[in-house]
Parts: sequence; C-alpha cells; structure tokens
Amino acid sequence: MKKPAPRESSKSFKIDSPESLQLFKKSIVAGESATGKEVVICCGSGCMSSGSEHVREAFVSESKQQGLEDEVTIKRSGCRGLCVRGPIVVVDPDDIFYQYVTKEDVPEIISETLLENRVVEKLLDEDPATGKKYLHEDDIPFYKKQKRVVLKNCGRIDPTSIEDYIKVDGFQAVAKVVSRMTPEEVIEDIKLSGLRGRGGAGFPTGIKWETAGNAPGEEKYIICNGDEGDPGAFMDRSVMEGDPFSVLEGMMIAGYAVGASRGIIYVRAEYPLAVHHLSTAIAQCADLGLLGRDVMGSGFDFEIKIVKGAGAFVCGEETALIASVEGRSGQPRPKPPFPAIQGLWGKPTIINNVETLVNVSRIMLNGAEWYSKIGTETNKGTKIFSLVGTVRNVGLVEVEMGTTLREIIYDVGGGIPGGKRFKAVQTGGPSGGCIPEELLDLPVEYETLANVGSIMGSGGMLVMDESTCIVNIARYFLDFAQHESCGQCVPCRLGTKQMFKILKDITKGEGNPQDINTLFYLAEAVKAGSICGLGMTVPNPVLSTIKYFRDEYREHIHEKRCRALVCRSLISYHIKEYKCKACLKCLQACPVDAIIGAKWQVHEIDQTKCVKCGTCMEVCPSRFSAVECVSGQVIED
Repeated sequence: MKKPAPRESSKSFKIDSPESLQLFKKSIVAGESATGKEVVICCGSGCMSSGSEHVREAFVSESKQQGLEDEVTIKRSGCRGLCVRGPIVVVDPDDIFYQYVTKEDVPEIISETLLENRVVEKLLDEDPATGKKYLHEDDIPFYKKQKRVVLKNCGRIDPTSIEDYIKVDGFQAVAKVVSRMTPEEVIEDIKLSGLRGRGGAGFPTGIKWETAGNAPGEEKYIICNGDEGDPGAFMDRSVMEGDPFSVLEGMMIAGYAVGASRGIIYVRAEYPLAVHHLSTAIAQCADLGLLGRDVMGSGFDFEIKIVKGAGAFVCGEETALIASVEGRSGQPRPKPPFPAIQGLWGKPTIINNVETLVNVSRIMLNGAEWYSKIGTETNKGTKIFSLVGTVRNVGLVEVEMGTTLREIIYDVGGGIPGGKRFKAVQTGGPSGGCIPEELLDLPVEYETLANVGSIMGSGGMLVMDESTCIVNIARYFLDFAQHESCGQCVPCRLGTKQMFKILKDITKGEGNPQDINTLFYLAEAVKAGSICGLGMTVPNPVLSTIKYFRDEYREHIHEKRCRALVCRSLISYHIKEYKCKACLKCLQACPVDAIIGAKWQVHEIDQTKCVKCGTCMEVCPSRFSAVECVSGQVIED
C-alpha cells in the first residue's frame, strides 16, 4: 500500500487568515490514509477506567505486526456516551460499533473486520429483550432519541489533534466571525438563537454578552466555568476531555463579541485528563497563530490560560469563582453589581459554562435560525445530562429541550434494571429536587422543572428505583451541602447543619412527629436568607421529598420502618427456622460472630452482636433463602 503524501507540519504553518485556514484543512484531507480505515478507541475517563488505553496499545502493537500501520489509523477519542459499555471501539469508515472490548479481542477485530470485512458478532450491542444486534451507532436505541449538537465531535475526533478538529470544520465559526461580522452582529445572533446559560440558571446568553459589551472599560475577561462539582456529574468534564478545541473556539467568539482579549478556563484539579487536553489544545492553537495577537489577520487579540480550582463546590457560583481566581477565599458576594459589569479584578467579565460556550461555535457556524428551531419556544437547543443511578444505560446523553423525563430514562436510558420499579429521578445535582413517577411525562425545561420543585442545574440526572430510601437520599445531599457551604451566611451555615441533624435522627429511628414541619420551615429560611445559588437551592431535596414522599418520612418517624431496607438502625436480619438447613455458610462468613448454631443445628442471629452488614443474606444459598431483612415490627413465622 502506497503511503499518503506528507503534508506540511502544523509546526511550520501559521493560520493568519480565513483563507489559510481553508488551505490547511485541504492539506489535512490530502494527507489522510488512502484506505480511509480508522480504529477509534474511546479514551474518555469512563472507558479509561475500564482499560481502553490497554486496548489502544494492543491495536498499535498488533497493526504493526500485521504490517498495517500505513493502512489503518489508530486514534483516541473522547467519551462516546455509553459509558457503561466501555471500552468502546468504532471501526470506520463502516461505523462498526464494538462494546466491552478487551485487549484480547484486538487480534480478532484486526483479522476479521479490518482484513476480511467481517463483523465480530459477540462485541455488538444487543437488545436484551429481543436479542437483536446493532451494527452501527445510529441504530442503537441509546443514541436514536438523542440529538448531538454539543457532543457532535466527542467520540469522533482525537481531542489532542488540532488537525482532527480542523478537519470537521473547526475554527470555521471564528473565521466567519472575525472576518465578516461586527461584535454587535455576533451578540444579536446569540440573542436570536435563544441560547440560555447551561450552568444551571438559564439566563439568556446574548443579554449577558450585551451587558458586558456595553460596559465601560477596555479590559474585559471571558471565563469558562469548568468547575463541575455535582456528585455523579461528568458533562463538562467529558466535553473538555473530548472536544477541548470547541471550548476554546467558543471563548474566542465570546471575547470578540464583548471586546475581551483574555480568557480563563477555571477547571477543577480533580480533572487531570481535561486539564491535559485543554493545555494541549491551547498550545497547538498558539503554535498555529489561532491564539495570541491578530487572530486570522483581524486585529483581534486573544489569549487563554487555565486556572485549577481546589474542588470547592461553592466555587461553581460565579462570584465565588472570581474570588478564587483572584487568590481569595471562594466566597460568593451579593449581586448587583453583576460580573458582566464588575467582575474579575473589577473589570467586566463574562462567565459561561463549558456547554454554553461549545453551543456558541455551533450557532455561529450554522446560524441563529437553525439553532432556534431546536427545542421548545422558550428553551432552545439541546441539553447534556449525565444519566446515572439505577438505569441500564448509564452514560452521557444529549437531548432536545422539551424531551420528557420518561423518554430520557426509558427510551435513551433503557429503563430500570433487575425488574425493579422506578421510584424517583433527581435533576440538578445536590441542589435539585426528587421527581416522582407520576411526573415522568414532564418535559425537561427550566421552568417546568422549577414548577415541580427541582432545577435543571448543570445536568446531573440521578435515577432511583424502589430499593432507594428517599429520606436517606435527602440526608445524603444535605450532608454534602453542609460541608460545601462556605459558611458566610448564617442561614446556610447553620440551617443546613440543623436540617442534616434532623434527617440523620430520622434515619436512625430517633425522629419525632414535629420533624417534618421543622424541616420545612428551616428549608424555607435557608432559601430566603442565603445570598448565593447554593443556599437558595440546597433545600430542594428536602422540600421535594417531603412534598412527594411524605409517607416515607412518616413511616420512619412513627413506625420506625424503612420500606427500602436501607437505614441500618431501622432494620434487622433474622433466620427463618423452617428454611434454615444449618449449612454453616452464614456462621462462617459473619464478621462479628453473631450467628449462633452448629452443624445440623438451626442457626440464630444474636441481635446484640449483629452489625447489620447483610453478609449472612448474601452467602445464604438461594435455594434456601433462609435469611430475611425486615424493618419495623418483626413478625415471627
């Protein structure tokens, strides 16, 4: 096979005009492998934790042994979304989607798929109900109801290759903006698109930009908020890892629109892969002349640097974030003045979420009218969610605004595994509410979620089944909130601690009949008396669970019963005498010697020693099922 002609190295090339960007793109296409064969290995954090880097190394090694290194391109990509099925490998140009790939599978993929054009059936996605196998990504139900706008490049390009990004129209939006549009026209397009901030508040992006653009002063800043602190959330992390150049492009357009020459990406230090990919992207852009002075010969100067956060949840709030960047304690301040007028170092500052900024480049490339046709009348575009919890297809999803919760959980998420019933879904992370089954047909919009006591937030979506204790969930999120409160506001600092104490007492069986009303009044006081979004929204898990699941609170308080058998203080383990076969398995496995009995002697559990770990139930043979877990009054057989 003839090697492709070498193209001019990006190290010696400068993109100093929109025309030179087109020339560089043509040189990339001309230098591609003549066979067009590519093996794309997902190397997002999810697949990396499943061993995808070992899979990639195996492909590189095996392709060399087979003499295919000049015919097949082996490359990394960012997250493809279906995290629960990783490592994921896609073989192009035929878009053959393989899941659960191990390094042992690599020789077979090369010999069968790459050399013989045959499919490795065992690695295909399969419908558990019908047994139907899916060959292509677009056929898999998980992807069918999604609309990938922000995630269109994730899983398809190498996030460390600027050539890969430019090949898929990267920086074309910047070229269009700086060569053919005024800042005012850019802002007007963003306003017409209907784009709202994806960080949680949903404020119209165009209005925020217009405010900063009109603010006096020549020095202005663009800050990308990549401080994603919600437990179980990984939307922004996945975008920064999988498509960092789109983040930079959105920041560049924002800077041009409002007259800023400096950008800062604030990303938590716990995201080392995102930091590495962003740093690589910034360096490659600078090498090509896409960042720095006189971008594409337009006279527009823009530079970007990364600031790593220390992991404080409250620093996701824009004024606390600014304080952190300035080297101060990450504490919010009252608004106004808003950051768009008086922000970093007292200068006008735009703070946009990662997802918001990636949307910007899509809008400027395809047009405001195109974007405004996606979504609903008041909620335009798409939204990314990290779909986690007791759902089959745990992963990263992107759907049109207005998609119902039921469609996301069942059509995209695949429903609840293990034959269990759906119980609730929490949207918006620790500041969101728990939404019950009767509201599953609710369209996902900022206003509709707020109306039922939840929030959109940055995009966390936690699905719970019947084995979840709703009171314990509220306790968990209040525990998180009280530790993450900056302590500045008395209602937030003390109110969250008191609410957590009450919830902890209820889950221990020490609640009293007044606790539900006390929780309600405390929650309202914290909402009313806090100066930032954290304090205003952290009571949502408590208020929503009391509203929709009051019966469970009453059971915990009045009956000392946890129907989900989660709260240890309210459960006990017992051995059914008529089912016990005295096999000794539970006696031998018990870590605290709480099992009484001997061979051929029916076993008992000493409740004074039992620590309720559940080991006895786990090891009891299923054919016996002699151990049971009960809550409330124990009914003897």
